[in-house]
Order: sequence, then structure tokens, then C-alpha cells
Amino acid sequence: MPTTPDGVPFLRTPDTHFDQLSDFPFAPQYLEVGVLRMHYLDEGPKDAPVALLVHGMPTWSYLYRTMIPPLLAAGYRCIAPDHIGFGRSDKVTDPGWYDIARHTANLTRLVIELDLRDITLFVQDWGGPTGLAQYATMPERFSRLVIMNTWLHHAAYDYSPAIQQWIVQNSPGGLFRDNVPSKFNWGTLMALATARATPQDSVFKEAMGEPGDYSPEARAVKDAYDAPFIGLGDEAVTGPRRFPLSIPFHDAAAGNAVAQEQHFAAVNATTLPVHFVWGTNDAVFTTEWGRTWHGLIPHSTWNDVPAGHFLQDTHGPEIVGFVLGHR
Repeated sequence: MPTTPDGVPFLRTPDTHFDQLSDFPFAPQYLEVGVLRMHYLDEGPKDAPVALLVHGMPTWSYLYRTMIPPLLAAGYRCIAPDHIGFGRSDKVTDPGWYDIARHTANLTRLVIELDLRDITLFVQDWGGPTGLAQYATMPERFSRLVIMNTWLHHAAYDYSPAIQQWIVQNSPGGLFRDNVPSKFNWGTLMALATARATPQDSVFKEAMGEPGDYSPEARAVKDAYDAPFIGLGDEAVTGPRRFPLSIPFHDAAAGNAVAQEQHFAAVNATTLPVHFVWGTNDAVFTTEWGRTWHGLIPHSTWNDVPAGHFLQDTHGPEIVGFVLGHR
């Protein structure tokens, strides 16, 4: 297993794992983070306004596959990175390597290296804390914010029961901690979370060592979200496992809690256009919370879709339509 100069081991997913993704025709690009490779997509003219598309857990740039074509057609340059530990990016196997400040710094490095400007920022899940930090610290590079089913830690934030359960499930002894990837993988959970499969079709069968029963659409989604990790063993999923355990409710230091609160204040004070697009069937980041945040930015707009937590995966073109309609 290769290591960084300071001896941290990492895995590199073979490119062949992604060959079967017929709905993801985008060429990989890589940013060097020391000896690590951080993958990103770079589609569209280099002098066009930028759509920066930031993912969370357990997804990767594939999450934005149906949003990129209409954004390109509207004249944007689309940049979609994979956090280290996710997607085509290298996967550090030491849990202590991962924290939100480091993910944020890696994304900052990408923005500066590519000299991205006139950025419309799309964020969801952990894309919120890592992506909105870029606006808070480099506001001159941004022109618009699109906030989808995410949060920034602050003293008044009420962590939902679903968030607290997510921490438990990814802690030692939890369902996901002890069964991913030994009995099923993240692709199974994404097929389930996007309502393309049922528990009876997927998790229950695979937990018993049986093959899941998937429709072609569900199989495509499962394969795409499995691709970064499949066959690489337990250590490959260290990055996704660290995100739940970095929620400030659980670990304020790993979650970069102090900085998040500062970034929350900066975002709420912005004069840039801000669009909230919210999946209303999300128990993690509820519609009540989304509307509360929307209300803190009086000039912001609101659109919602009948989607769960991963609304880009299920309602991508609609999201783009909302944002373009407000342009």
C-alpha cells in the first residue's frame, strides 16, 4: 500500500471500476494534494462562469451527473470535486487524517489552483460546511449561492434525531459501521435512500449473503456508488465513516465547529443571490430547518422538491431549472 511522505497509507481505486458508468461520460481530472490525487470534473469553457458542485457523504461527483448537462447548455463551466476518501480520489486509511478543516483546505486548494471566479456554488450535506467555507473566506470569487439540504453548525442549531442516529449507526457496533462493506456497500444504501430499491430487495437480502434484486435503474445507481470502494476492503471506506463522527454534536474539533459558526454568520450576512432548493422528504435536514435558514437571509429565494436527502440524484434538472429561473 502506498504512503504519504509522513507515512500515512492510502488506496487508489483502479480506473476500471468506473468503466461501466454509462450515464457519466465526463473525463477525470486530478489535483495533486501532496502525493494524493484529488479527483474533479472540469467541463465547459475555461472562461465561462463557474458552477462549483460540492458533494457530501457517501457520494461523489456522480451525484451531479444530471445537473451538469443543463448547466453546460446554460453556459457554465462545471467543476465537481471528489473529497479525498470518496469517488475517484485517493482514500487515506488512517481515520485520524480526516477532519472537516482538512477537507475544507483541500477544496480551497482546488479553487485557488484553478483560479475559479464568478462562482455559483451548489452545496448539499457536508458540501455545506466545506463549500460555504469557501465563500466565507474568499467572497470575492463568488456570485451566487445554492443551498440544498445542509447546515452550518451554530449554537442554536438543533441536531435532528436522524442526525444523532446517523452518528450511532456509524460508530463501533452500529449498523453501518459493522456491515459496510462486509455485508453491503454504500451503493446499496444509495439505491435505498433514493427510493429506487426497498429494504426487502436490498439490505435485507445482502445482509443474509444473498444477491439483491434491483431494477436496471437501481442497479446503475448501486454500481456507481459502489465503484469507488468495491473490492478494496474495510479500510477503503474510512473517509465516509469519518464524516458522521465529525458532526460537531459528536466531535466539535473534528467538525471545525468554531469556524462553521463564523461561516454561518458570513453566509447569513451576504448580499449575493441565495437560492434554497430543498428536498422536503428529508429527516436529516428537515424542511422546517431549511425554511428557518431561508428566513435568516431575507432576500433569498425558496424552492422545494418532493425528494429525500439526495435531491441532486433524483431531481437534478429541476434544481437547475429553479436556479436558472432566478438568474
